[in-house]
Amino acid sequence: MNKQQLASKIWASANKMRSKIEANEYKDYILGFIFYKFLSDTEVKFLKENDWTDEAIKEYLYEDKVPETVEQCKNNLGYFIAYPDLFSTWIAPYSDFGVADVRDALNRFARLISPAHQKVYKGIFDTLQNGLSKLGESTGAQTKAINNLLQLIKDIPTDGSEDYDVLGFIYEYLISNFAANAGKKAGEFYTPHEVALMMSEIVAHHLRDKEEITIHDPTSGSGSLLLNIGRSVGKYLAKNKITYYAQELKEATYNLTRMNLVMRGIHPDNILVRNGDTLEEDWPWFDDSDPFASYKPLYCDAVVSNPPYSQEWTPKEESSSDPRYSKYGVAPKGTADYAFLLHDLFHVKPTAL
Repeated sequence: MNKQQLASKIWASANKMRSKIEANEYKDYILGFIFYKFLSDTEVKFLKENDWTDEAIKEYLYEDKVPETVEQCKNNLGYFIAYPDLFSTWIAPYSDFGVADVRDALNRFARLISPAHQKVYKGIFDTLQNGLSKLGESTGAQTKAINNLLQLIKDIPTDGSEDYDVLGFIYEYLISNFAANAGKKAGEFYTPHEVALMMSEIVAHHLRDKEEITIHDPTSGSGSLLLNIGRSVGKYLAKNKITYYAQELKEATYNLTRMNLVMRGIHPDNILVRNGDTLEEDWPWFDDSDPFASYKPLYCDAVVSNPPYSQEWTPKEESSSDPRYSKYGVAPKGTADYAFLLHDLFHVKPTAL
């Protein structure tokens, strides 16, 4: 089965399974579990590269048994998942799996995130965890729905053994299909691939001679636009030379941004994502350890966005002193399109204009 057939099969099955749940909500469950599978499989791969066998993982991979391995995983991966919480354990034959196991695993995951990777992983499963109750009216119904989901996605390869990014393809395929079914809500989390590709090629050509770059999307959605730019720019420089800044208003969509970036192999140090209102809470940059001395505006080599079209906008009194609008004037009351444009222009490095 090729990647297109697998993606189509998953979409068709998911569409049947979601029952009365809106597509825009159901995507948070299936994409959340795909991400959890990715993290789980990534840890197993890492352990096997460090001489762990399947038998050793089953017998010893517990937080209290191997504290040194816990730290090794946290330092290298940013998190630790014990054997009972691995995706492969959940779907093992004769597994006594239930919805409570998911809740417990996600709680443990949150507790075992490396301090250095909190910004990337903290709260990333909140949308999934808070919505589990919507999958059924009883714990039995919820368990059945989750089991169906796990069986649906278990064949998605996440170990990078394929020639093509199958995981990325399927993830993007599902996001685009959920967007198509979400109607007007689609713009909240997805930029059409053709539009994203055109913008990406333009930006990549403009930045082709730089040794390292920063890119920013202040209305990031699922992160697809940033990823397309990273892929296009990647033709000219190494992946670790690209830093991604993203801001997203809706928490569930902000979590999608982080998941999508992580699953495409971008190192957590190169991911700086923020949950907040772009027009109301502009993003300066500072080091948390010394916010006052390190405070500076965020300027990037490229700023791209697909903001919510014709969103209502009423400038505040203090907007007149906002540096984003001081050069061209405050965007007039009405729709926010011009305000977003001024915001984007402000965050482009002066040398890039």
